[in-house]
Amino acid sequence: MKKNSIAVIGAGKWGSALHFALSQKQEVYITSRTPRDVKNFVDLKTALECEYLIIAIPAQEIRAWLKENFVFNGQKILVASKGIEASSGEFLNEIYAHYVPNKNIGFISGPSFAAEVIKGLPCALVLNSKSKKLYNEFQPFFPNFIKTYYSSDVIGAEVAGAYKNVLAIASGICEGLNLGKNAQASLIARGLVEMQRFGKYFGAKKSSFLGLSGAGDLFLTANSTMSRNYRVGLGLSQNKNLDNILEELGEVAEGVKTADAIHSLSEKYKIYTPIANQVKLVLDGKNPKDSLKDLLKN
Repeated sequence: MKKNSIAVIGAGKWGSALHFALSQKQEVYITSRTPRDVKNFVDLKTALECEYLIIAIPAQEIRAWLKENFVFNGQKILVASKGIEASSGEFLNEIYAHYVPNKNIGFISGPSFAAEVIKGLPCALVLNSKSKKLYNEFQPFFPNFIKTYYSSDVIGAEVAGAYKNVLAIASGICEGLNLGKNAQASLIARGLVEMQRFGKYFGAKKSSFLGLSGAGDLFLTANSTMSRNYRVGLGLSQNKNLDNILEELGEVAEGVKTADAIHSLSEKYKIYTPIANQVKLVLDGKNPKDSLKDLLKN
């Protein structure tokens, strides 16, 4: 293992933005399945030899990637993905637990559009880990334009980061149907309550949903066309086919699969999640206007 070296795994928009940000203070490697013409691009083997890793692989692909590629050699890891595995309903920390001990892993959360980070615009992030020592090791890597905070509430960050993408789809639908800002604000506010209720069931702290990981990221993602999940909602409001929406998007919209996962978990554990459930039904083909009527009834 190369001591004090750092690499980003995953060169999508978020991985590339983190690579840019972290490169302000030190040399940072980056790798992905598709070779990129970017500074310090290396093969996966070289990246995995680094002591510090930032993994920005889509949530639904992580289990297979870990099984096929990852060998734990004491690396310290920050996970930059947000989502719940649809096929199993497992949170990302549960998936990683099969490969990495708690003291060596953390999860990035907070309001952070990649397009703004890569311009060096200011933002704040939370590094969530059971280990404060891990936070203290990663914190100096971040540039001056990113303020970092520590939290031990890993499950709170996981739920918030996943759930806000589903709520962003709902907000995009609301905008696309021209329901007005009153309706949109009400939807987002009730969505925050719903997200917190869901998280509480799994042991998350209420404070996490009132801070950067919850309200901060939700307000950002559910109010801008810079959000791919919000754009999915806009497309659905126009009765576009989901496959066509995703093809036009050209990027992974984590909220699509996460809606399935939340719906399954809420059914299994009897958690009241009306907004997420209606998003899942719209993604499955239900008319958005009918979903609106059903939401207003409940």
